[in-house]
Amino acid sequence: MRLNLAQWYAEMGQRLLNGQPLGFWQGVGYDFYQSFLDGARWKLYVQGLGTTLLITILALILGVVFGVVVAVVRTMHDQQRPGRRRNPVLGAVNTVFEAYTTIIRGTPMMVQLLIMGFVIFKTSRNTTMVAALSFGINSGAYVAEIIRGGLMSVDPGQMEAGRSLGLNYVKTMRFIVVPQAIKNILPALGNEFITLLKDTSIVTVIGGRDITKVAMLIQSKTYGGFMSLFGVAVVYLAMVMLFSWLMSRLERRLRQSDRRS
Repeated sequence: MRLNLAQWYAEMGQRLLNGQPLGFWQGVGYDFYQSFLDGARWKLYVQGLGTTLLITILALILGVVFGVVVAVVRTMHDQQRPGRRRNPVLGAVNTVFEAYTTIIRGTPMMVQLLIMGFVIFKTSRNTTMVAALSFGINSGAYVAEIIRGGLMSVDPGQMEAGRSLGLNYVKTMRFIVVPQAIKNILPALGNEFITLLKDTSIVTVIGGRDITKVAMLIQSKTYGGFMSLFGVAVVYLAMVMLFSWLMSRLERRLRQSDRRS
């Protein structure tokens, strides 16, 4: 079968060289073969997909870590009891974190990636790690605001109830406030993670060899970009649909646990 496909591909290529037009389905098949099968190019897509997923996973971990730290500090600052002397160290750290979220959310992701790749880490050749750090820092600012909004949305009486039971601030947040906040912020977090996955496609601007870069390289060799770019779009769509399905399953389980309780 492989030999027959190779012969058919060679025949179609010869017809194009002779100036003979191909039929619609012949053209689609020819474009598909040279974009994915010729020279086992599909392996390049798999390698690029691995890079995309690696960047996404690392950025996701960093974004959650940064986001949780920033959100907790800013929430602690905002929930200081009025009338009492405010913690100056907490206030200084909160100012720094507030500037961080404002700057990151107020500038384009591509500009941040270019600064990281060509200014801060201009001597680094590890574009994957540079991209993961860039996307992680960017995602952390959005995750922080999502988590902070979820924590602040919980009735303040819940915090007071926990403290009246003898729990300290950390235990009250852990056992009372956070479980309620997670249910409120889960949809927004899911959307942020999907956005992060799709944003990784711009890593090509600093030379990252992700699945989009692979499609562009193959396009430069085949002079036909429809099939390669269409294939990348299908891969991204499939990953987003899978992640959305997983998030919907998680949300349903949380709702079921609410009904049982």
